[in-house]
Amino acid sequence: MTYGLILLAIVLALLLLRQPLIVILLGICAYVQIVWGKGQLDYIIEDMWVGLDKELILSIPLFILCGNVMTQGSTAKRLIDIMAAITRPLPGGLAVSAILSCGIFAAISGSSIVTMLAIGTVMYPAMRAGGYDNKFSLGTIMSGGTLGIIIPPSIPMIIYGLVTEASVTDLFLAGVGPGILLLIVMSTYAVWFNRRMPSQRFSMSEFTMACRNGIWAMMMPVILLGGIYSGFFTATEAAAVALVYAILVETFVHSEMKLRDFYQVVLDASKLGGSLFPVLAVALSLNIILIEHRVPSTLVQFMQGYISSPLLFMLLVNVLLLGVGCIMTTGEAILILAPLLAPMAEAYGYNKIVFGIIMILNLEIGFLTPPVGLNLIVAMSAFKQPFGLLIKAAVPFILLMLCCLALVVWQPWIAMYLVNGKF
Repeated sequence: MTYGLILLAIVLALLLLRQPLIVILLGICAYVQIVWGKGQLDYIIEDMWVGLDKELILSIPLFILCGNVMTQGSTAKRLIDIMAAITRPLPGGLAVSAILSCGIFAAISGSSIVTMLAIGTVMYPAMRAGGYDNKFSLGTIMSGGTLGIIIPPSIPMIIYGLVTEASVTDLFLAGVGPGILLLIVMSTYAVWFNRRMPSQRFSMSEFTMACRNGIWAMMMPVILLGGIYSGFFTATEAAAVALVYAILVETFVHSEMKLRDFYQVVLDASKLGGSLFPVLAVALSLNIILIEHRVPSTLVQFMQGYISSPLLFMLLVNVLLLGVGCIMTTGEAILILAPLLAPMAEAYGYNKIVFGIIMILNLEIGFLTPPVGLNLIVAMSAFKQPFGLLIKAAVPFILLMLCCLALVVWQPWIAMYLVNGKF
């Protein structure tokens, strides 16, 4: 117990000193090896190679690259045109089309920020020109962007699957139900908030034209998710297929991207991957060390000695994750907490798939909460709005997302229905 308190003190000290995540993880690895292991720090490097020697890791840079290609091209604009044509008869139809477009683009990109920027740069000016309230418009775009990590494919789901050895395909399936729930709740709120705005008549000619122009963009999630769920290809193969498809469509069909532009797209993706993979390597090394020394099982026994109720455990975990989401990015939180919390959740009756979705839903809200809410920070730069205004704009959508989170915790079948038909 004393050694555990010392480790906690070291982590808190590194956090207070504002050290990078990779330094904190290396410090934890070194301490665990010295205290509980054989004291040979070179094992950390060996475990890094073992942890990274997984085919699934290749899917992360491929999805990042695919998202960058589509952001460079016109996929987002074409998806928006289709959704706008469908939602014309609804009051607040433009807002609903923004949310639905975020949902569909999320089924391609796997990233919250990419989704928000791709849809938001088109929809925010359009909503403002259409007379929509500024705070509502900002909240819609920022919250719609968060769908990028809950609607599959999702890069955080892949990271969670790596560090907990959960099935990524099952995680993708489990994300569909909560993703649809969020889409319905947000769209309903958009219609209610804008109920006094005039609606327009549905135009079949406009819808037909939008579908004709956007058919290649709409086929992307069908090919991607259909291939994964049918078992035709793995998540990694799906990422490669999506990337090749995006390049061919944007270069030769839409003619929105020149081959010479691909260099800059690859460079941007490489910068993001270069910051992610060293941290991922250290986190996977730490995961191996923790399992070898039975740290998760020890924590489970300790927790069960004090908390007997699964409901109380889940309540405490949700409070913890909501707090963590305010000060850590999603990837950081998953890398540090998932290897410890997932075994504890299993001991209380929540399998790794359900808990993974609950964890990601919590951290999804973190994209909208200060001080480290990434969607708030990126929106401040992209839309030139004050940080305080963005926080106020996010509040109604945070409350809606909390209600959806509570519903999934209460009724886990929402996530598990497509996985096995029941919880």
